[in-house]
Amino acid sequence: MNKFLLSSIGKKTVMAVTGLFLISFLIVHCGINALIFYNDGGETFVAAAHFMGTNPIIRTMEVVLFVGLVLHIYQALLITMENNKARPVKYAVNAASSNSKWYSRSMGLLGTLILMFLILHLKFWFYSRFTNSHNEHHTLYNDMQEEFQHLWVVVLYIFAMISLAYHLVHGFYSAFQTIGLNNNKYTPLIRNAGIAFSIIVPLTFAAMPIAIYMGWI
Repeated sequence: MNKFLLSSIGKKTVMAVTGLFLISFLIVHCGINALIFYNDGGETFVAAAHFMGTNPIIRTMEVVLFVGLVLHIYQALLITMENNKARPVKYAVNAASSNSKWYSRSMGLLGTLILMFLILHLKFWFYSRFTNSHNEHHTLYNDMQEEFQHLWVVVLYIFAMISLAYHLVHGFYSAFQTIGLNNNKYTPLIRNAGIAFSIIVPLTFAAMPIAIYMGWI
């Protein structure tokens, strides 16, 4: 097992499994955030956020999520360094654009941009987990309303979601391909599901700060 994990295919497998786990987290997180569009003053959203912040199973899974995120980043760095080491001198003629999409060649850059956003985004997570986010006078909803009044924050959020969309459109399909689900029967379904997921989830996330900034909710 140790030999497999240290191999190239082993690293890619760990990357795929952790990536799929992070995708499952995005589904849950997106669902919770979408509750803000009930437009009931944040009551439903705050109740859901309070449940997520106090449920012991969810709190335990957050630790697993953090480990998965670190593993995903670590494996990505290892694979990138190994690829660069294997090809220290670039080809004289680079026809990469004819062989692959630009976002598939920029997964490292897109992942770095998303990581920078996540570091800033931890402010909301810290508030919901280590303060009384169910206080009627100061809720997570109020905190978001205040934060998304700043145009630069909204713009940063939108760019991060664009990066996430491109990261997902390649990573979703690649993860299934790595674990062997790439036959003629399933490939079109997985590819189309990945494209749909890569549009719907980032768009839902991006719509939230835009709606708050514009005063729609």
